[in-house]
Amino acid sequence: MSLLEANMLERTFLHAPGVGRITEQALWNAGATSWDNYLDGCGSWPVSPAQHSALVDTLQESKVRLSAGDYSWFSRLLPAQEHWRAVPEFGYQLGFLDIETNGGQGPDDITVIGLYDGRTMQQFVAGKNLQDFPDAVAETALLVTFFGTLFDLPFIKRAFPGIQLPQLHVDLCYLFRRLGRKGGLKSIERQLGIVRSHEADGLNGMDAVRLWQEYQLGRQQSLDILLNYNAEDVKNMAELLHIGYQQMRRHTLAGGS
Repeated sequence: MSLLEANMLERTFLHAPGVGRITEQALWNAGATSWDNYLDGCGSWPVSPAQHSALVDTLQESKVRLSAGDYSWFSRLLPAQEHWRAVPEFGYQLGFLDIETNGGQGPDDITVIGLYDGRTMQQFVAGKNLQDFPDAVAETALLVTFFGTLFDLPFIKRAFPGIQLPQLHVDLCYLFRRLGRKGGLKSIERQLGIVRSHEADGLNGMDAVRLWQEYQLGRQQSLDILLNYNAEDVKNMAELLHIGYQQMRRHTLAGGS
């Protein structure tokens, strides 16, 4: 099943005020399996009058916002851990994102940013074109990272003061933790049988720091290796997202938390 066949956003109700997972599951069990299905019902759903009023208002607005492609509205209303549900609807504007640093924590310590839409790879390098990143990321509707919640995105906000990141955001690290898989990006890849190239296999964040230092000393080949390493990080996230979405969908519809 492709991502586009596996719709979850339009059967999501927990972005309405006062509606949580228990209520949402009760609605699914009662046969409310889509926004239209709920709105076409006769008011016999297992919700309170206040919840019903909130659901009607939210679902009607949801249809308008989705038709308009207003990803930021869903980003604000959906709980952060449920942004994965919007992947099929906004998958035409995905941005797989990963940064490399020189080992520091400051606003000038990003060395490379990789941004991949599933077709085209863009890389932004300190001292070359890093300043072009904000315009590029503004073209995305849904960002996909691995541990980006606590690493990549805070770094980016320090490096680009005032940058707006209204996109939906799927953090694969936490998505796979909910599915019972722990570890870093490379560990999850190995668990799922995703193989890296010989050149990038075995490299890690510390190697990325070392490669940048070597490049700063004049070794162009080190930058080439670093860019390849970064590119594999973001491109492998595309396969991880496909696997994670399908598994999370099954898990959620089966009543998992």
